[in-house]
Amino acid sequence: MEFIVVTGLSGAGKTRAMHAMEDIGFFCVDNLPAKLIPTIYDLCSQTKTEKVAVVTDIRAGEFFSDLMQVLEEMKAAHCEFRVLFLDATDRVLINRFQETRRRHPLADRYQGSLEEAVALERDMLRPLRACADYVVDTTSLTTAQLKQRMSNLFLGDASDALSIHCMSFGFKHGLPTESDLLFDVRCLPNPYYVEELRPLTGLDEPVRDYVMRWPETQGFLTRLLDLVDYMLPLYCSEGKSQLVIAIGCTGGHHRSVAIAQHLYAHLVEKGQRVSVQHRDIRK
Repeated sequence: MEFIVVTGLSGAGKTRAMHAMEDIGFFCVDNLPAKLIPTIYDLCSQTKTEKVAVVTDIRAGEFFSDLMQVLEEMKAAHCEFRVLFLDATDRVLINRFQETRRRHPLADRYQGSLEEAVALERDMLRPLRACADYVVDTTSLTTAQLKQRMSNLFLGDASDALSIHCMSFGFKHGLPTESDLLFDVRCLPNPYYVEELRPLTGLDEPVRDYVMRWPETQGFLTRLLDLVDYMLPLYCSEGKSQLVIAIGCTGGHHRSVAIAQHLYAHLVEKGQRVSVQHRDIRK
């Protein structure tokens, strides 16, 4: 049985993630108190349900201490499960609550202050985020992109090697908080300063050819691919489930896109379970 505990910050997209998981064959239970998770686990084991996802979060009240204790007890009982943590930036979380006119579950503690409620919840969940098997930042993900991430993570066989996610981004738009490995390619020649290449992206052949033709780029790629190939078996041995490799340039349009796409193609050729996202390519 593949058993996923879905949690994270309020407004980060847990319900959307649950719907996406339902679409790929998971039996899902929303807003489940932490102490009932072992009961659902046992029932689904007895009925031989193959894929199960339970959503639990701050809506269940004082869930955090209960959840950590429950997960530790399940580990001690040799229950097989993984934790998916949904995250987003504070500003995006606040905007989502304001747009939907929903109340944050902790807002009453601060006379309705969203900023303070979000800060408290983030502080409460920090240890849980640190021990999660999967962390997905939904800040810039559309519903379709989140669904694709869920498919990439959970459509493969549970015994497969870790799921790798390559991401390009622009430093001026902020760091991707879910990245495990982050590489800065702002040191490479920049197509932005070539007038005919400026409106294009790293997915376009002229930009890709420009980025790749330099000795600096070839030297960087040789070392990058060697490093990633060396580290992947180590992550697998350590039991890591998800690896996010972020490649950043200034704006996230040219160099980072071309390099991330090249890394993605390399990992596909190696037979890895890999996906790619260009976070800031349309900004």
